[in-house]
Amino acid sequence: MNALLKFTQFVSKTFAVWVVLSALIAAQFPDTFKFFLGWIPYLLGIVMLGMGLTLTFKDFGEVSRNPKGAIIGVVAQFIVMPALAFLLVKLFDLPPDLAIGVILVGSCPGGTSSNVMTYLAKGNTALSVACTTISTLLAPILTPAVFYLFASQWLDIDAGAMFVSVLQMVLLPIFVGVIIRSIFKQKVENVSQVMPLISVIAIVLIVTAVVSVSKDRIIESGLLIFAIVVLHNALGYAVGYLVARLFKLPLSDSKAVSIEVGMQNSGLGAALAAIHFKANPLIAVPSAVFSFWHNISGPILAMIFNVMKEKKE
Repeated sequence: MNALLKFTQFVSKTFAVWVVLSALIAAQFPDTFKFFLGWIPYLLGIVMLGMGLTLTFKDFGEVSRNPKGAIIGVVAQFIVMPALAFLLVKLFDLPPDLAIGVILVGSCPGGTSSNVMTYLAKGNTALSVACTTISTLLAPILTPAVFYLFASQWLDIDAGAMFVSVLQMVLLPIFVGVIIRSIFKQKVENVSQVMPLISVIAIVLIVTAVVSVSKDRIIESGLLIFAIVVLHNALGYAVGYLVARLFKLPLSDSKAVSIEVGMQNSGLGAALAAIHFKANPLIAVPSAVFSFWHNISGPILAMIFNVMKEKKE
C-alpha cells in the first residue's frame, strides 16, 4: 500500500508531464484514442466521485466560519474568469469555435488541484476546499447560465440540456462520494488516498480523446490557443488576488481566492464540449490545454506566494 501511495504522489506531482506526453502520443495515433471520446462523461464522473470521497460534511463548516472569504471566492470564480475569457476572445478576434471553447472553460467551477496549490502556497486551504466545493455544487446552474450569457452570440446554446449534463457528471458523483464516505468512513479513507492516481488517469484519457479528434485544428492554431490559455490563467490569478485584497481579506485568504479563481475544472469544459458540440471538436481544445497549463502555472504561483508569506513573517 505504501508503494502505491508513493506512486500516486509521484504521478500527481508530475501530472503536467503525463498530460503532455499523452497528448503527443494521441496526436501520433489518433485512431487509437478516438474510442475514449464517448467515455468522457464517465471519466469526468470518476474524477468527481474521487472529489466526493475526500469530502465530509464538516468541510462545509468553513463557509459559516469564513463567509466573506467563501462568498468572494465563489462570486469571483463565476464573474472574473468568464468575463476575462470574453474580453480575450474579443481583443484577439478569435474564430467562433475557439472563442466558444475559451468562454466554456472560463465558465467552469474551480479545479480540485487548486486545494493542493493553496496548501503549497501556505494559503487558507480550508477556504480553498470550501470555495471549490461550493462552486462545483453551483456549477449545474451557474456554468450553463454564464456560458449562455457570454457565448450565445456565436451559437444556439441549450442551457437546460447543459444543466442536466453538469448535474449528472458533477453533482451526482460528488453526492454519491460524500454518502459513501459518511457510511464507510475509515474504509474509504484508504481508498480515497489513491483516488488522485485514478483522477489523473481519467483526465489524461479525456485529453487524449480531445487531441485525437482535433489534431489538425490544434496544429493550425496551437500557438494561439496556448497563448490565450496562458493569458487567461495568469489574469485569473492576478485579478482574483486583487479582488481579495480589495475586500481586505487576509493574505492567506487572498492566496486561496487567487488560486481558486485562476484554476478551472477544465475536465468539465472538455466533457461539455464533447457532449454538446460534437460537430466542433476545436471547442474542447482550450479546456485540454488549460488542463495541462494550470498544473505548471499553479506550482510556480504557489512558490511565489510561499515567499510572500515568509517575507511577511
